[in-house]
Amino acid sequence: MASSDKEISYGDLKALLAKGSGLVVDVRSKDEVDRERIAGSIHIPVESVESDISLDASEFQFKFGIVKPSLDSSELVFHCQMGRRRAVATEKARGLGFKNSCNWVVWHLCHY
Repeated sequence: MASSDKEISYGDLKALLAKGSGLVVDVRSKDEVDRERIAGSIHIPVESVESDISLDASEFQFKFGIVKPSLDSSELVFHCQMGRRRAVATEKARGLGFKNSCNWVVWHLCHY
């Protein structure tokens, strides 16, 4: 992980979700998400992150049922099981201008 990566704890994630200011994107495979899912998250497999978060606002809302986060949204949090995929997703998002995107690093404390 690069030194500039922003990491978020489980407590920080819970606080973001409670106040509705964060979006959790689960970048695991469909099979993994079907077995256990984070309440309030959306599923975008890591290989689709770049194309899906590049959708225009209306296409994103139609596909995911939520408003697309703005480039300066407070938090765009990526989750996977071990860390590699979320790091890839975070870098893709940052490359598209989502400067506040971050890794959720305390994944094993989540209650699905």
